[in-house]
Amino acid sequence: MKPFLFTFFAAGVLMVAGCGKKEQSDVVTLNYANFPPASTFPCVQMEHWKQEVERRTGGTLKINTYPGGTLLGAKDIFDGVVAGTADIGNFAMSYQPGRFPVSEAMDLPHFFKDAKTSSVILAELLAALKPAEFAQVKVLTVFTCPPAVVMSAKEVKTLADLKGMPLRSSGTGAEVMKRLGAAPVAMPQSDVPDALQKGVVKGNVSSGEVLKDMNYAAYCPFVYKTDLCVTSFAVVMNKAKYDALPSEAKSVLDGLYREQAEWTGAYVDGHVQEALAWAKEKHNLTVNEPAAEDRAALRATAQPLIEDYVARVTAKGIDGKAVIAFIKGKLPR
Repeated sequence: MKPFLFTFFAAGVLMVAGCGKKEQSDVVTLNYANFPPASTFPCVQMEHWKQEVERRTGGTLKINTYPGGTLLGAKDIFDGVVAGTADIGNFAMSYQPGRFPVSEAMDLPHFFKDAKTSSVILAELLAALKPAEFAQVKVLTVFTCPPAVVMSAKEVKTLADLKGMPLRSSGTGAEVMKRLGAAPVAMPQSDVPDALQKGVVKGNVSSGEVLKDMNYAAYCPFVYKTDLCVTSFAVVMNKAKYDALPSEAKSVLDGLYREQAEWTGAYVDGHVQEALAWAKEKHNLTVNEPAAEDRAALRATAQPLIEDYVARVTAKGIDGKAVIAFIKGKLPR
């Protein structure tokens, strides 16, 4: 090769290599911690969000996802994001009672019709009130699971059938079950199949997608559709990491706040219907709806819990009545 041609070729190679390095240096990689198994809906929404972010930023944001508690445990995610152990994390507010007082109002028995409705209301609630509980982080999106039902080994047709029944329950749902005369038992979801087989519990109070995801339909062929409480989740980002992003990247993340809440709610609502259909086909699932008088009794049981919430957070300087009024004002008439 002639000297001048070699020099030209070498310069071209260096130029291409230099451009590659520049493009690589423009990519920001973020680590996203999540705690449930990869197949469950909080992790499905994580992967959907990752794909949308990477696509909409043209690859300048890259998201590494860590499901199943592989980066941070369920109760460590919020503090881990604040500390920078993870850049982004998804967690359930109810796992740390009292720490997220405005958010926990969503987990009271409001009898939401579905997860899309409750997810959007939660997103609007936090956007409107900007509670101090999230002052240390950037909230990227929020969502809820679907309203809880009673899935049981023994058929439940009325509230009276719940009397004395040991049911795996958590959070506000456990208090409702207690007031209805059931015997709530606290345990992680992962322990429920073994507890059902051993007769430690006779059912589970949870959203319906776990009938398939956790194969609970094999042990609980009956559902009593109470539409009780939801569990609220937030996806939060380290504030310094968010502030350091280019404005274009911030716009993409901000634009996904409500959109992702709607997508997740709609996705898991559809997944519940799939789980119910699957359970009916594979395990002859029977679904019972409460009669009108039982629905009235459920609402009557829930009201003192709402009043207790208002008194509790008002004592902390939060306008509990305004929080509840906001939620109630968003419910379909």
